[in-house]
Formats: sequence, C-alpha cells, structure tokens
Amino acid sequence: MAVLYVKKMDGTLEELGRTEVVLNCLNPTWIEKINVSYQFEIVQNLVFHVYDVDTKYHNMSVKALKLNEQDFLGEATCVLSEIVTKRNRSLTLNLHGKNGPGGSKNFGTLTVHAEESCLSRMAVEMKLRCSQLDNKDMFSKSDPFLRISRLTESGKYVPICKTEVINNNLNPVWRPLYLSMQQFGSKDNPLRIECFDFNSNGNHVLIGQLHKSVSELEKLHKDRSGANLVFPTHRGQEKVLKGQLFVDQFIGKEQFSFLDYISSGFELNFMVAIDFTASNGTPRNQDSLHYIDPSGRLNSYQKAIIEVGEVIQIYDSDSRFPAWGFGGRYGGTLSHCFNLNDTNAYEVEGVQGIMAAYANALHTVTLAGPTLFGPVINTAAQLAATSNDIAKYFVLLIITDGVLTDIQETMDALVRASDLPLSILIVGVGNADFKQMEVLDADDGRRLESSTGRVATRDIVQFVPMREVLSGQISAVQALLEELPHQFLTYNRSRNIKPLRS
Repeated sequence: MAVLYVKKMDGTLEELGRTEVVLNCLNPTWIEKINVSYQFEIVQNLVFHVYDVDTKYHNMSVKALKLNEQDFLGEATCVLSEIVTKRNRSLTLNLHGKNGPGGSKNFGTLTVHAEESCLSRMAVEMKLRCSQLDNKDMFSKSDPFLRISRLTESGKYVPICKTEVINNNLNPVWRPLYLSMQQFGSKDNPLRIECFDFNSNGNHVLIGQLHKSVSELEKLHKDRSGANLVFPTHRGQEKVLKGQLFVDQFIGKEQFSFLDYISSGFELNFMVAIDFTASNGTPRNQDSLHYIDPSGRLNSYQKAIIEVGEVIQIYDSDSRFPAWGFGGRYGGTLSHCFNLNDTNAYEVEGVQGIMAAYANALHTVTLAGPTLFGPVINTAAQLAATSNDIAKYFVLLIITDGVLTDIQETMDALVRASDLPLSILIVGVGNADFKQMEVLDADDGRRLESSTGRVATRDIVQFVPMREVLSGQISAVQALLEELPHQFLTYNRSRNIKPLRS
C-alpha cells in the first residue's frame, strides 16, 4: 500500500490519501487515485511512503489501518510541479529508507502518474449586457463594469472576474467573458453579479446587483429574457430596479488547461530586475534594504527572488535566467538596465546564480537614480518578441523600493508588451507610497492606455507590496503568482495557440 503526504511549511506531513492494498506482489500497480489540489503559486512537496500490510489486516478498510503496525518498505519525495512538467506526466522515483537517500540497499522504485480531473476543463464564454441602468454621475452618464463573485464554503463571496469599463453608457454591451469551472466551482454554485459605476479614485459606486448561477445565466440566454438588478437597502431589504442584465451569448466549451500546455513542453522563462537606486540606502548600513546580513537572514530583495524563483524555476528546463539591475552606476556610467553578472552574459545559473550575482553587484555598483522601469521592460519585451519558440512564455520579476519617475514611458512600454508572451510581476519593498504601482496593475477593471491612446490588449502586470502579510500558509509574493496561469492562458487562447502534439 502507498500513502501520499504533502509536506507543510512547518515541516509536518499532512496525509492526502492511501491506495488500495495489492496482495502478494513486489511490482504492484495501484488503481486507487488520490486527489491533490494543484497550486501553481507554491512549491508543493510530496512524500510517498510504501508499506507491506500484514495478512491479518487484509479485510480492513485501508483508512482504518494503523501505519505503525505495518512494515515500512521505503519512501520517496518530489515536488508536484516536477510531475506535471513531464511530457507524459509520469515520474519514477527511487525509494529509500527512513534515513534518506544513500546506502547500498536497493528499496526499489515508485512511479507516479498525474492526470487532471476532467471537470476542470469545462468553461463558458458569455456576452453580457445591461439596459436602462441608473445614472450615478452628475454631469455625464455612468461608466459601468461588472464584477462576478463566487460563494465560498465559508459563506463569503470571492471575486472571480471583471469586465472592462464602458464609459458614459447606461446600456453597456461588454466584450465576451470567459469563466472556467475552476473559477465558478459548479454550474449550480451561486454567483453574485454586481454592476458598478467606475471612479478613478477606486471608490466605485454600486449601481445594482443580482444572484444567479451559471445554469441560471444559461437559462436567461435560452429564454432571451433579462433579469432585474436589485439594490440592497439598509434593513436587509432589496429594491428592484428597472435596469436589467441580459446574456446575449452563452457557449459551453472544453478548453485546454495550464497543465495541458506545460506537460506538452511549454515553458516559463524567468527574468529578474533589481532596483539599485540610492533610496534603498547604502548597502553597508544595517537599515539599508540592500543590507546583506552575515547571519544569513534574508533581506526583502533576496526573499522575493527566492519565493518567486523557487516556484518558477521548475517550469524552465535550462534554469538560465536573465538578471539585470537598474538605477545604478555600473562601470562609472549611470544605467537603467545593466547585467547583474560582471561578464557580458546577461544570464545566470539558477536561483542561486541570481542570489550570488546580486550580492556581488552590491560591491561593484554605486546606487544612484532615478527609478525608471521603461528600459528594463523594453529589454524583456525584446527577448519575448524575438523568441521564435511559441512554447516559451516570459515572466519578468521587478523588485523596487521606490516611486517611478517615468510613469508614462512605463505605461507605453507595458501597452506595447501586452501583445507579447510576457507577464510582469512587481514586488514593492520598503515603506514607500506605491499608489502608482496600483495604476500599472489594472485590477480596477480599466486597461492601461499609452500616450498615443492605444489600450493594452490584456492585463500583464501584477503588483504586491512585500509588507502585505497574508494570513495562513501563503506569502504576499506567492499571492502575486496566482494570476500567472490565467495570464498565460489568456495570451495563448487569444492567439489560438494549442498545446504541442507529442
């Protein structure tokens, strides 16, 4: 019998499931599947234990078996993403004793195969519109957008998607919206659909809302009928509004998942850019954001590199990462994009290579300024644009402590890059005011616009301040990675790029 555990952050093992017992066999093939929830944004360490179950327990249910009463035959460990990145999603591991690998004894091997449950492939594409919305603006009409949230087991609503903002319109028709089964849970799960009037200060005004499941939205489409929005009043009552929601298009489709692409050979190419502006403080001083602690305690830059790098590196087969600095004097010249490596090579070996190049650069680069993102984004975009391999998707991590001087140039660079296989993760370290970064991270439903009026084709930026501590097992930096599979899929689906055929 095999038992599967996940190793938690505190080192403890949580049991995920057990196989059936295969009798009198040294080469068992188990049939029982064990469900594991795949989370892209964290490193999921799996531990497998194999036991010989004593004959006297063969009639007991496997869940009731006490493991300390069985003979231990060996253990193996791996990371879940190591399995799913393999072409056939199978990984063969050497079993070893309780004391870890090594030693002359052969414990045999364990082959693990992962497959995605079919449910998560279902998706719907809907075209939504509203009519006769209430006007919330004084001198013009409302600028409506929709936000759709799903009811969770805890009874709270969690936003799962937003439409774009349509300016000055009380009868808006939004672009088609994709919802995957992973987002809405099941077709009967209640969804809350809220219609807001967009305000640039972030204080969006609720126009009205309604509750419908995906099944009910499909029925609205079939019946060609509208559903009235309601407005919650103080006493828990609801005022029915004349404004209505219509579903003009509803298409159910099976779609390729992130893992379909990854296991067929698609890769995430990791790049990093580090802020060397003077506002970080002199690296020798203990209060500097760039201070390297001799005791080994990591500074914020090192933490961000490791937390993002350790997740993404498994999806990058050659583990060679471009690493740049910006805002420093390199060889006496101020540069807004220089190689962290002393050499002409812009790539370094693995996450540890980034860490070493960063520590080394602190001795050779003089901190300067101002803070400009444009050159680094353009360099990353150039790599993405000149890659002839459709199976490569690029991820740039920018770690910064400061306020941007080139906000418009950055927005122009991001709008240009929104057509490329590229996502940009920005981590803010220190205590600066990061309001500008919120603008770049178009989470308010309004897409970035360039100085020439061109609108970004998609949202490619995620921003998080390092100081945001999220509750539970996940760090703020890991939360930053949650959007990445969605951005990857949006890019490939919009270009009708399919997984590679084996």
